[in-house]
Amino acid sequence: MAVIARVPRPVRRIGTVLVVAALVEFFVLPQVAGARRAAHLLGGVNPALVALAVAFEVAALLVYFQLTRSLLPRGARPPFRRLAQIELSTLGLSHVVPGGSGPASALAYRLLAAAGVKPTDAAFALATQGLGSAVVLNLILWVALIVSIPLRGTRPLYTIAAGVGVIVFGFVTFLVVGLTRAEGKTARVLCRIANRLPFVDCDKVEAVVHRVAARLRDLAREPALVVRAVVWAAANWLFDAASLWVFIAAFGHRTSIDGLLVAYGLANVMAAVPITPGGLGIVEGVLTPALVGFGVPAEIAVLGVVSYRLVNFWLPIPAGGLAYLSLKLEPVGDDGRAPGGRAGELGRAVGTAAHSAESPRAWAARCGVKRRRSPAD
Repeated sequence: MAVIARVPRPVRRIGTVLVVAALVEFFVLPQVAGARRAAHLLGGVNPALVALAVAFEVAALLVYFQLTRSLLPRGARPPFRRLAQIELSTLGLSHVVPGGSGPASALAYRLLAAAGVKPTDAAFALATQGLGSAVVLNLILWVALIVSIPLRGTRPLYTIAAGVGVIVFGFVTFLVVGLTRAEGKTARVLCRIANRLPFVDCDKVEAVVHRVAARLRDLAREPALVVRAVVWAAANWLFDAASLWVFIAAFGHRTSIDGLLVAYGLANVMAAVPITPGGLGIVEGVLTPALVGFGVPAEIAVLGVVSYRLVNFWLPIPAGGLAYLSLKLEPVGDDGRAPGGRAGELGRAVGTAAHSAESPRAWAARCGVKRRRSPAD
């Protein structure tokens, strides 16, 4: 008890909420499906499909890491392994704190800066990653709705999702136009806002705005990079949705692709509102009835969603903790690329200098120092 008492109160509260949420998700929700029916389905689950679903989720993470890496300048990109450690750390944090995207972005910013990425480049990559992924998700949802509505009709939740999509697109358009067409005015407006906030430096805000605007102009001159980023973002969402589809299939039901994408898109669009960490409760509360509405049996929908969320939401928490611990324990150079820390960098510099240095005799000959003759000569 003394050890628990030394844990900060906010951490204890978060831990309590996560434990209660896990108990509800893994023990209460499956009872909705009926104990006998759920036991029968669990006994008949296809292990090969479960392994495939987990593989799709891993693939979704890998392409998400690559999305972040593609948005960083080529000369400033950390090694993929180190970037994966950073992204896992921030993903795990976003799943344990309310409004997790804010603290997680702050952590990612700090870790990327420690890895040798310029702060403005890190801020641009993180902002573009978040907004770009949201835009791509809404595009996927809208395409699924265009296919689904003629076949299945409209529903009230569709209107809410479409409204959220309009807000996302409008905000992104405002940012892009403001930073590329009215860079100076945008910088002045943000600077005036910064002056009213504590601990915010107007000059630094203005510098970040100009740097981000420059990066946007660079992106505009590299359409291939924009296309690659969109492809990585789409692949992330589609691999994740495929994991859900395969988890449902593992319990014996093959749902329609358009129905699954609509349910998946609705759940993730609603989860974008930072009410709970990682959309905990919101994703399950929207996704399960939406799948049932598209013909998935209730017991299979519950078990499929619970299994999917185990891999999608819960496993990144311990994985992120281990990744953050490895970042703290792993010695790295000032640029975040080479092992060995400052001492290692110094040793490598000394070794390089010793290998390329002139011999004393060559240096003396080059500088005109004559060798002193000995009596034996």
